[in-house]
Parts: sequence; C-alpha cells; structure tokens
Amino acid sequence: MATDASYAKYVCDQLRAAGGIDARKMFGEYGLYRHGKIVALIADNQLFVKPTPAGEQVLGTPTYGPPYPGAKPFFNVSDLLDDPEWLVRLILATDAALPAPKKKQAKTAAAKTKPANAKPTPAKSTKKSSSRPAPRAHR
Repeated sequence: MATDASYAKYVCDQLRAAGGIDARKMFGEYGLYRHGKIVALIADNQLFVKPTPAGEQVLGTPTYGPPYPGAKPFFNVSDLLDDPEWLVRLILATDAALPAPKKKQAKTAAAKTKPANAKPTPAKSTKKSSSRPAPRAHR
C-alpha cells in the first residue's frame, strides 16, 4: 500500500519546528529528509525513523518495525505523531547522529559531449594475436 500524500504532508507539518524538513517521493513511499540528509521513511502511512543510539535515548524503549519487506528494522514512531515537540527532539537527535550525505560530483557538459573537431577513437581489435610477445631480457 502506498503512502497518502496527505499523510506525508502531516508528518512534515508535525516536524516544521525542526527546520529543513522535506518529504520526497520514492517508489510509492516517501523519504524524510532534514537539510538533505535522509532521517526517516514514510511507508504504508507510518513513520519509520532510522535507528541510532541517540534516537534510542530519546525514545527510551523503541518499537521496531521494517518500513518494507526485507528492510532492516527502523524505529516505528507512528503512534507518537501527535506530540510534535517530542518528535522534533527525536529527528534532531537522529540527524545529529547520522553522517553527512556524500556529495555527488557534478557532471560537466564538456564530459558529456565530444568537441566537433575531435578525432574518432580507433576500434579495438577483438582478434587474439597468435604470436606471443618476446620475453623480456633479465639484467
């Protein structure tokens, strides 16, 4: 079952005080980002926060569940969405505990296209040579 867009918006509204919150659609569900770093998943109209020791300290005894079949367990905090202050504390702690996202290298236009005056690259032969190279002399 895919997540309703209205549920994802509700989660973002509850986390507004955290700042930099964004839900991005992915595979019929949503990734929840804070300042470009994924901190949770919204799947099947439930909120799953990435597990971290800092998040566990905020939760006390967390409830775990997989956001999709075969996934590692995340903190399932869906039943706690009505307490935005607590939820913001959890997301801030999780964000602080996770590494910064890796920067993607920008693709340049020059790398994508060849100059008009470039010489064509000769095709490599697929035939195997029947003669062996001469052995190197030892010094």
